[in-house]
Amino acid sequence: MVLNLLTNGVLCCNFAACMRKNNRHSIPLLSSQLTATVSVALVLLILGVMALLGVAAKNAADDIRSRIGFVVIMTEDADAAATQALKKTLEAAPYTAAVNYSSADDVLRKWNESMDAGADSVNALLGINPFLPEFEVAVKSEYASADSLSRIVKALRPVSCISDIKMQADMVSSINATIRSLGIVLLCVATALLMISFVLINNTVRLTVYARRFSIHTMKLVGATASFIRRPFIVSNMLNGIVAAFIATAILCGALFYAGTARTEITQFISWSEAAWIFAGLFAAGIIICTLAAFFAANRYLRLGYDDMF
Repeated sequence: MVLNLLTNGVLCCNFAACMRKNNRHSIPLLSSQLTATVSVALVLLILGVMALLGVAAKNAADDIRSRIGFVVIMTEDADAAATQALKKTLEAAPYTAAVNYSSADDVLRKWNESMDAGADSVNALLGINPFLPEFEVAVKSEYASADSLSRIVKALRPVSCISDIKMQADMVSSINATIRSLGIVLLCVATALLMISFVLINNTVRLTVYARRFSIHTMKLVGATASFIRRPFIVSNMLNGIVAAFIATAILCGALFYAGTARTEITQFISWSEAAWIFAGLFAAGIIICTLAAFFAANRYLRLGYDDMF
């Protein structure tokens, strides 16, 4: 009886000393944890690349949509006052992204350039300039659809100084369909990668907890509560998630900075403010996924008996 009491006392003292050491220093970063951190960092790196590509695709799609619009052709008798009034109306409209006015001579010059014809070839052939002044109107991305453009054109047709309005509805529908298909593909790929990343990180964390399954059993024998046993595993893997997110973010920052210096147009589609939100999301994803994986893995070994751990 006395021997049993002494043995239990020694075990409790050793366990208490071990727990105090763990509270001061957390769980040491062993080789298994280093492997887990690198694995989580690689998964987060892939997620970050996909997120950056998604943002770039969205901004590129908005840029393409902002170039979509229509052409307003003026009448022959439209004077300067009517032209100026229409220009102010178009610029003040909520759907307008940009307005470009071209006189009849400007339209003739553009036509000759597009047809690779000599200067004033049409004018020399016909003796007159057959073109009329026009406005090229580019709409905002939210109005870049066939239905929205049709409503805008319908509202402008009654204006007396407007001769005709040209709108390429088929091209608009084709561009929107292509952008929509690309968005669906990126969304499916991002969802699949998110699920795969959770499975990979969960398996990696489970391996680190598996290596300490006998420590969990020893803690259970001396009366430690489940929450007390889980705490160091959760804290350790949460720190692993933070370190992994920091590694992935550092690599992505370097790659984004290099790409921006090599190809300056890349910065038009991915701004640093948007990238900062993605990096913050990587930290959140690393912490949440690692914490949940550690919680469920620790619970699994808390429920196992000694014989089931082999």
